[in-house]
Amino acid sequence: MLEFTWKLFSQTGNIDTYLLFKELERDNQDAAEEKEQEIAEMDYPVF
Repeated sequence: MLEFTWKLFSQTGNIDTYLLFKELERDNQDAAEEKEQEIAEMDYPVF
């Protein structure tokens, strides 16, 4: 989805498309950090 949104923005220059791209990028980063945290908790459970 990121790749498509970036390609669309680069072809149109539409600022709304760029803002959507940034939002999706941020959401993906947040999801990756959450997944990393879950894995860390599985490796070292907090009691």
